[in-house]
Amino acid sequence: MTIISYAIFALLAVSLAAVSLAKADDIPVTFAQLPAQAQKLIKDTYPGEKVSYAMMDDDLIRPDYSVVLASGVKIQFNNDGSLEKIESRQGVPTSLIPVQILDYVKMYSEDGFVVEYEVNRFGYDVKLSNRMEFNLNRNFKPVRFDD
Repeated sequence: MTIISYAIFALLAVSLAAVSLAKADDIPVTFAQLPAQAQKLIKDTYPGEKVSYAMMDDDLIRPDYSVVLASGVKIQFNNDGSLEKIESRQGVPTSLIPVQILDYVKMYSEDGFVVEYEVNRFGYDVKLSNRMEFNLNRNFKPVRFDD
């Protein structure tokens, strides 16, 4: 390739990135526009709870969703509706947290309950009401602990 070819390729790559960033906006959506799996989780876990607002992050490749309930619970979903993150000062329902994580919480914190739970590509991030935080890998092995 010549220098001109590299320059054209670089210009196209930068232009594509700029268009992608410009398109990544939050768009309000209705409850019915959320993925079915997200709707089911909200209905099953918070029956009768009103949705204050729901947003779709308009990512060109994989949009994701954010929901805030009237009680202040914040929930983030992946594009397929799977749970990505949940925050609740009243406590995250234990039905949403794998038993291995709940066992870890009981073992290391008698008085704390989960107020933030996140699933990511590396594993799980958990914050407790007593300000303890820990990370577990995908095999539920401790990676980091912070009190």
